[in-house]
Amino acid sequence: MDEKPKIAILILAAGESSRMGEHTKQILPWKDSTLLGTAVEQANTSIADTTFVVLGAKEEIIKAEVNLESSTSITNANWQNGLGSSITTGMDYFLSKSLSCDAVLIMLADQPLIDTNYLNKMMGNWIGNPSKIITTQYEGRSGVPAIFGKEHFTELQKLNKDFGAKDIITSHAAIILALNPEGKEIDIDSWETYQEQLNKNTK
Repeated sequence: MDEKPKIAILILAAGESSRMGEHTKQILPWKDSTLLGTAVEQANTSIADTTFVVLGAKEEIIKAEVNLESSTSITNANWQNGLGSSITTGMDYFLSKSLSCDAVLIMLADQPLIDTNYLNKMMGNWIGNPSKIITTQYEGRSGVPAIFGKEHFTELQKLNKDFGAKDIITSHAAIILALNPEGKEIDIDSWETYQEQLNKNTK
């Protein structure tokens, strides 16, 4: 690529987080911010060009608690359909607005250890290997955060269920470059996990 490629970050934050009980996961305190606020801050301080946040459940509550002025909010009216529908909503927005970007980095709002350094490492690897899908290595599988070049945008737009980008990653195994997140991949999927990670990382 002759010019610096344009990479957009798409943060998925539309879920109801039913496993958290009465707590709204996206606005749970984390350090001097919230879980979603931390994700947005890390995205905004990375080498990405723009940051988008997909909201759905409890959208107004989240907007009242998290400063999203530095990013673009996208509403997923079908958030009940899961992560795949949020990716589809984000890609629909990109394509309807004719936004010019060469790749999209998809990340979650509930992985607060995913920091700017890791995001930049992912994007640096994609810039050096633009024909690859750059993923995060989990035990026995690859997942998000993950970067997809624009040749995969149509596939992402057709997702519609809770498996997110898993099927696309699986079907393109030959071009996957999986990075070791070194423990940063932990997601806050329960109140117990939140308390545990809070005690470990915010003292």
